[in-house]
Amino acid sequence: MNNSLDQHATPLFEAVINYAREHKISFHTPGHKHGVSIPQEFRNFVGERIFDCDLTLLEEVDSLHDPRGVIKEAQKLAAAAYGSDYAFFLVNGSSGGNHAMILSVCDPGDKIIVPRNAHRSVLAGIILSGAIPVYVMPERNDEWNLMLNVTPESVAKALEEHPDAKAVLVTNPTYQGIAANLKEISRLTHKAGALMLVDEAHGPHMKFHPDLPPSAMTCGADICVQSTHKIISSMTQASMLLVRRSVDILKLKRVLTLLMTTSPSYILMASLDLARMQMATRGKELLSVAIMLAEDARRRINQISGLYCFGHECIGQAGAFGLDMTKLSVDVTGLGLTGYQVAQMLNRNHKIQIEFADIDTFLCIVSIGNTSKDINRLITALESIAAEAPGSTRNRIRLRLPSNTPEVVMTPREAMFAPTVKIPLKDAVGEVSAEVFSPYPPGIPLLNPGERVSADLIDYLKELQARGGRVQGQADTKLRTIKVVARPGLEIKKVNKDVAPNMEKRDNASVSGA
Repeated sequence: MNNSLDQHATPLFEAVINYAREHKISFHTPGHKHGVSIPQEFRNFVGERIFDCDLTLLEEVDSLHDPRGVIKEAQKLAAAAYGSDYAFFLVNGSSGGNHAMILSVCDPGDKIIVPRNAHRSVLAGIILSGAIPVYVMPERNDEWNLMLNVTPESVAKALEEHPDAKAVLVTNPTYQGIAANLKEISRLTHKAGALMLVDEAHGPHMKFHPDLPPSAMTCGADICVQSTHKIISSMTQASMLLVRRSVDILKLKRVLTLLMTTSPSYILMASLDLARMQMATRGKELLSVAIMLAEDARRRINQISGLYCFGHECIGQAGAFGLDMTKLSVDVTGLGLTGYQVAQMLNRNHKIQIEFADIDTFLCIVSIGNTSKDINRLITALESIAAEAPGSTRNRIRLRLPSNTPEVVMTPREAMFAPTVKIPLKDAVGEVSAEVFSPYPPGIPLLNPGERVSADLIDYLKELQARGGRVQGQADTKLRTIKVVARPGLEIKKVNKDVAPNMEKRDNASVSGA
């Protein structure tokens, strides 16, 4: 790590725009040739220059798979800014980063300790690697019906019970901004001889402001992935992988070569270069404004009858070591409405689009791109919705996750490649799922391949669907059927005249969420 590098520099971005300004005749990809063949409607909307920046692997702009010039310089600057030994630009989001983290650390049969609320891309990484997941349950706040984070104690127990675990993966912060005690978890993990992996998709800004929870690299993580596009100012799909020397760098590079496209977008990579520069040089200033706006919104939301947005009062609970204040998780049960309904009203009636909603809440992300005008419009809209709402449903029975973690019968990879039978979901109690069932957003699986189906889980999925929730990953989006691992004597029942059950080798299309 070299802290003496000039963080105002943007070597990749400058190389891209310098090349674009030369107006060279193109006999290489992409086929639109600097936008010449792009339909005029597209050109009129986005302008001309963006197409000049849509380049391919050229000497002047370097190669992501073998960086020797400006990409190498840009990644060095990112490593210095984030406090890691290495940084790798990603153009397939943090999902690809999670795949790479796990594949670079775990071989087939290796155990990895993961939180039960890990993103489904973690499951995909486990399937790709052939690793064996050891699940740790995060803590939860029953009053808020909110999943918090994992505790050092739960990680320590898992490490004690599985001393051969190769790695510990932590999601930090959660979608709602709840941070774990990463420093202590890191200490325990390294004491046990394991590596610490962090899915920091929602925390690329935390390194740059003292009032935010400490970042993964600051807390001693060996490798972490960040969605630079989610919270700060790179383009969608542009993320970073931050790495310590404790990770096998040569193996990681081989893994990235296998996983990443050979035609990476220079628009995305240039945006990563600029986002790093912006955070490194002005991060504290910009984030101070975002935090102030978020805290103002939180205070004003809590003055609206029927709404509640938790804040620092969560800190100190088990599994809530810190809070990213820029996340506004708003409980709407006091309005007599669901989170889905409020989100729809905000969108259709007030032209406000939130991040995601579930039955009881909706989530807003306040970033350096928001303004006080945005906050005022949100508050005015919520006041209007609250004034017309039917009234409290605080006595309504909350839809709570099943209390027991599904029994793991086989690894996700074994279940994925096993012969399967399609049966009615209502008849699947006791069978082993060959599919992932994941409410989306946020994309946290309720049931993974290789886990036994319970009656409680089926009831939960059906009730979630009935209340307007979306479940993804399974082949049958209407939740009528499920693919389970075939076994001798398993009765195959006809679901209806247009869905014929069958025994088949599982195909990749049926795990679109994995």
